[in-house]
Amino acid sequence: MRNKLKVLIPVVILALLAFGISRVWNRQSESTARLALGTLERDRVTLAATAGEIITAQPIAQGSHVKAGDLLVQLDTTLELATIHKLESDIAQQEANLLKLRNGARKEELRSAVAHVDTARTELAESERDLKRLVPLAAKQMVPQSQADTAQSLRDSNVSKLQDAEAQLALMRAGTRSEDLQQAEALLASTKALLVVEQQKLGYLSVTATVTGTLDSLPWKTGERVALGAQVAILLADGAPYARVYIPETSRAVVNMGSELDVHVDGVSQSFRGKVRWIARDPAFTPYYALNGSERSRLVYLAEVQLADAARDLPSGLPAQVALP
Repeated sequence: MRNKLKVLIPVVILALLAFGISRVWNRQSESTARLALGTLERDRVTLAATAGEIITAQPIAQGSHVKAGDLLVQLDTTLELATIHKLESDIAQQEANLLKLRNGARKEELRSAVAHVDTARTELAESERDLKRLVPLAAKQMVPQSQADTAQSLRDSNVSKLQDAEAQLALMRAGTRSEDLQQAEALLASTKALLVVEQQKLGYLSVTATVTGTLDSLPWKTGERVALGAQVAILLADGAPYARVYIPETSRAVVNMGSELDVHVDGVSQSFRGKVRWIARDPAFTPYYALNGSERSRLVYLAEVQLADAARDLPSGLPAQVALP
């Protein structure tokens, strides 16, 4: 009997130990299953190059706090400034031409046109007198017929000259045609619009902060040529961070947009209250860094839990756990 007891006592002790360990493990698993794991993040604002140009200046160092409007990256403006100067010259020329069309002929030009008309009339009158004199003489064969024919041609030519001079004078007095004015005005407006576009492009070559926050990264260095659309600066917006976590499939039904949850951050004793601002519609598999013993094969939903303003001083990247209902 004693021998049997000696054998049974270790077996009972091992059974009790196994039962206790199992209960502790289950409690730990249940506790872990009610946590969503992730990291603290802030809204990232990515600024891209608007032209394939060389970086000429980066006046603010990475990690610095910046305000909206601060210059972060300056791209070369040489070509854009040349284009703008060319358009400004074109505008000056077109404005002068439009003013000329609106003012019409000057008094001196009008007097010159009147003088041309008077000269043409005098020459016509003289040629008509010569023609009247030579026609009867040619009929009587007192002068060659060719001389009369020459007088006739000269008279006809002077008639055309007078008509042309009178037409030129009439045009000057009538002023510029409305169609010509409209064409000149349209050309000027088009050039001014192009100037506005190029000035906008010039402004885009100065990459400025669009929000107040921290200059997280400058991927390129001064002197390097960037491609159009390349990321040249990355900002982290000011304000409280949000917890980017993965909600287990078993808790998705009770976690929705606007749900208020407690957020625990490593190294901080107090918890923070947060509100779910976004949650994915479609599930995904748990990423490796959010795995735990009870969730390795479960589906999760990516979510963002916005912390209150009391957490604004917490740095980004800290591990965070969100307590699930």
